[in-house]
Amino acid sequence: MLLAYRAALASPRITASAIEATEFPTLADEMDVWSVPRIVVNGVPQWDGAVPERIFLDRVLAPVFE
Repeated sequence: MLLAYRAALASPRITASAIEATEFPTLADEMDVWSVPRIVVNGVPQWDGAVPERIFLDRVLAPVFE
């Protein structure tokens, strides 16, 4: 989650937020949250778990160039 916040600070085109799945179970169900962190990009769940910064950036930027 820290990497998402850092990316949001670096670019006005990125926003980041953390949602507590136990406090928002409906949203957690909609996003198929089974483990944390659950990374969601543009409303679409992308991957689970923490990754190194380079991989995080590669994954987040990939849809921009496809």
